[in-house]
Amino acid sequence: MPVTGFEPGERVLLLDDRGRRYLITLQQGQSYHFHRGIVAHDLLIGQPEGVTVRTTSGAAVIALRPTFAEFVLKMKRGAQVVYPKDLAMILLHGDVYPGANVLEAGAGSGALTMALLRAVGPEGRVVTYELREDFAALARSNVEAFLGKAENLEIKIGSVYEPVEETGIDRIVLDVPEPWRVLEGAARALRPGGIFVAYLPTVLQIHSLVEALHEDPSWTLVSSFETLVRPWHVEGRSVRPEHRMVAHTGFITTARRILAPKFLPSLPDRPIMQEDPPIL
Repeated sequence: MPVTGFEPGERVLLLDDRGRRYLITLQQGQSYHFHRGIVAHDLLIGQPEGVTVRTTSGAAVIALRPTFAEFVLKMKRGAQVVYPKDLAMILLHGDVYPGANVLEAGAGSGALTMALLRAVGPEGRVVTYELREDFAALARSNVEAFLGKAENLEIKIGSVYEPVEETGIDRIVLDVPEPWRVLEGAARALRPGGIFVAYLPTVLQIHSLVEALHEDPSWTLVSSFETLVRPWHVEGRSVRPEHRMVAHTGFITTARRILAPKFLPSLPDRPIMQEDPPIL
């Protein structure tokens, strides 16, 4: 993370005394108006991260650079985003590593795309298929707003349900309604040992996907799960769960690509012998 002062054009997270967060983009001469008063952007430009400033009504706000999770929850959206708790599990159980080549489908607002780019690093590559041009443009805009220009990102306008040209892919991560339609193409694109990940909102969808994975000999180690996050209230002698939790947002299904018979290289026919030699 940068250690310099805030600069014009930078995203800044304002934190009020009740823990509420507000994401702004700094511009010289501009101001941010909200119910706690007005914050002049010029008060923040050049200041170090963590500085406290006061609004015109005297309320104190702390200025911080947003974390990835905070940016995802506050960024401009088109499609529903994959939430931070699910992004973390996708990266972990998908074993997305630095230098990996990843094929993604369903860019949406770009949250998953950003998570993948951060995980693969500059030596890796992410190819994303998105049907809608407006979603593709929004995803790229959000990526550049948080990560800067990503030279290792390629967004293709098209359907992943059609055969894709990529081969030797290390990981496939899908956020599409019918991922079972992708399995044959995914098996051809994904290298043996590679990992397939799908994110789905409903039980019926994961049932259809898991059934299809079990029927296809190209896949093994099929697993499905969801992630629930329960914050805790810790204050003085009071230690208890919070009354609200981040419960179901989606299911994650993973599978490993193996060499099924139809993908095995051709072997020469065994010579015909009158009888097999004895086993000694």
